[in-house]
Amino acid sequence: MDLGSVIGLAGTFFLLFVSISLSGSILQFIDIPSIMIVVGCSFATFLVSNPKSRCLATIKYLMIACRSYKVNLLEFISIFVSFAEKARRDGLLALESDIDELKDNFLRRGLQMVVDGTDPNLIKSILEIDLAAMEDRHAAAAQVFINIATLAPAFGMLGTLIGLIQMLASLDDPSAIGPAMAVALITTFYGSIIANCFCNPIAFKLRAYSAEEVALKELTIEGMLAIQSGDNPRIVEERLKDFLFPKEREVKKKSEGE
Repeated sequence: MDLGSVIGLAGTFFLLFVSISLSGSILQFIDIPSIMIVVGCSFATFLVSNPKSRCLATIKYLMIACRSYKVNLLEFISIFVSFAEKARRDGLLALESDIDELKDNFLRRGLQMVVDGTDPNLIKSILEIDLAAMEDRHAAAAQVFINIATLAPAFGMLGTLIGLIQMLASLDDPSAIGPAMAVALITTFYGSIIANCFCNPIAFKLRAYSAEEVALKELTIEGMLAIQSGDNPRIVEERLKDFLFPKEREVKKKSEGE
């Protein structure tokens, strides 16, 4: 579980709860008709606007966003340097014994093609297609929460219109104006909470994770091509360092100095 996600989400709702409690009763912000309009209608429309497979995968996407995930590019650079050293010393076929030990499917697939003597352009084309397909899947996962973040405020506005209509229709009955106004305002509140405190942050987290994985896959493609072309291990390392942030390069430089 990603500690930042837990702290951020819990902190957001805690601060909202405290700020509401300091200015009044929390019960004033609980309205069943408003919940039905915003939550119920958003969920129903979400089912209409997304394929069944994507709807069923929503919980899986949520768990991915909440887990702790960090791409270690330095580790992969070290792997490729060791592969380059072994390939120059014993030949590309010597790398075949390492394939089964690799946990990353993308890396395993690329290394197998290198060992098989596949044309470099074909390797690059195949891996780039794989990468593009992965980006599409990740974009679809983030889009699930973007859809909800779009629908919830929209139904919040719809609830506002419903409340205003009810209020205008009951101007001759002062006792009905209050509940109608509550629906008009609280639905917008609920829609904003769902979008800005939950769905948009989840979508942003999924996009951030996707960007990190794309960088890793691009590094993998570059590393595969460098090994197949027979580059010196030092050159392989220098080529792959371009994928690191300046701070990570400094860390690696210091570790090499030690």
